Amino acid sequence: MTADDLAEALRAAVLAQRFEETADSLQGGAPLGVMPSIDLAVAVLGAKPVAANVLFSREHPQGLVARFDAARGAVDNVAFRADVRDAAGDSYAWLPGADWSRIAFPAWFGNGPRFVAPYPASLLKTMVAVGIACLVDQRRSDWALPLTFGGRTRAVADWLFDMITVSSNEATSALVAHLHARGAIRRENGREVHNELHDLFAVHGLPGLMLADTQPDGGWGNGAGSGVGRIQMTAWDALRLMWRLDADAPTTAPELVSAASRAVIRRALDAQTLNHILSSESLRTLPGWVQGIPARFAHKTGTTQNYASDAGIVHDGDLHYLIAVTTSLGSRYAPHPDASTTWRLPALGGAIHAWLRARAA
Repeated sequence: MTADDLAEALRAAVLAQRFEETADSLQGGAPLGVMPSIDLAVAVLGAKPVAANVLFSREHPQGLVARFDAARGAVDNVAFRADVRDAAGDSYAWLPGADWSRIAFPAWFGNGPRFVAPYPASLLKTMVAVGIACLVDQRRSDWALPLTFGGRTRAVADWLFDMITVSSNEATSALVAHLHARGAIRRENGREVHNELHDLFAVHGLPGLMLADTQPDGGWGNGAGSGVGRIQMTAWDALRLMWRLDADAPTTAPELVSAASRAVIRRALDAQTLNHILSSESLRTLPGWVQGIPARFAHKTGTTQNYASDAGIVHDGDLHYLIAVTTSLGSRYAPHPDASTTWRLPALGGAIHAWLRARAA
């Protein structure tokens, strides 16, 4: 398999799902009508890893194939733009009838055709986990340290476990507040002046990861002045973050966190209970259930009304790969109140897995 083979397979898999026909509750169940934003990356691991990243939007309905910089491995042929929200803190780029020609999407990084990066939703919690791991590795915190937030006291490791496995927002706020309290993020006069996570991502060549404008009280959502447009993840760099957290993955890259801290995060990823985006085991009892990735999947998901994301590590016998996706396909496209997104996303995960399984065989 070559990178070109993989990229074309991913592009074909996305197009086969006909995402533009997805029923949209904000349009009374009518089809979405445009290609949603989908940023999809896969890396097949082995002696010689093969990776590809494809990106789709209403501006690129047939898909863009990313090219990677030889020195740093970052995408170098796409101009990523930040997401936007209005004065009330609401996302508006994804509303029915939104005219992108009239929206000034802020420049983020890169050069080439523009791609508006969807908000990663709770996938952002993987960045928080890495920030906490760095504090522990630097002996500025400890996994067993009692941490009090909102009147509850729990060990740092327990807060992290809940943040990843059940996507607890309270746990996320507790850990964001801890990052501020230990000086990893610092604000002065209402402005962020220091962010060790951004320094870490820059050193490791991960420009597609941003956790900006969180608050000392643990605030990280739109209402806190953070959230959409201030917290960003590309699929490729979310995947490369997972690569650094996969002890079984071949790599020559510098260590992101210690082996001990990596094991703490990996245990939480393995215990994920929200299998409802690329994997769908949590939804098996729902009518119309569609199978997603049918293998061991250590991952983190994220969903809001407008966004759905997933990234993680897949093992199926001798098949070992990483996959990440960020999309503008949130719960407004779900076919059932207990679902998180359209069945087309787990169907995409299942199709990619089947193609990779067949190639491996």
